[in-house]
Amino acid sequence: MEMYEPREDSFLLQKEVSKYAIGDVLDMCTGSGIIAKEAAKTADQVVGLDINPKCIEYCEKQIKDNNVTFLVSDLFEVFKDKNYKFDLITINPPYLPDEPKAKDIALDGGKQGYEFIEKFIKQAKHYLKEDGKILLLFSSLTQKDKVDEIIKKNNFKHKQISSLKLDFEELFVYLLK
Repeated sequence: MEMYEPREDSFLLQKEVSKYAIGDVLDMCTGSGIIAKEAAKTADQVVGLDINPKCIEYCEKQIKDNNVTFLVSDLFEVFKDKNYKFDLITINPPYLPDEPKAKDIALDGGKQGYEFIEKFIKQAKHYLKEDGKILLLFSSLTQKDKVDEIIKKNNFKHKQISSLKLDFEELFVYLLK
């Protein structure tokens, strides 16, 4: 499993994090840790999670902020049976439709691209404080209308707060409440 190197999507989400990172922050799918590191500048405590142990190892070596902890976890698994709640959850998830010839867990969001996001959103509400928020990044290749439907079905309100047009796709950052 390779680590996802920061690209346009990571940098787009990074620009928004400092506006919302207060209190306790969870950076899901932390990868290189750049979102967790940015959140640590304004948050009290930050937890970065990733399913890839190599990512967590890298983050622990590179990011030495006292208010940041990195843990290996498949989504919220590490918090199962615990009552952890966050003021903000950030996520730059795998959001592209599966490419059977070139499997990549850092990119593949499921057969249609939105399945991982759906799984995350269904679970996330249990880990948010009452006024908690989510910053979600995804691509036009993920089927924006389907993501909107998933968000609504799970009783979240959302607002697009940023976007970036690229040659082959458009990236979106949503704020969910």
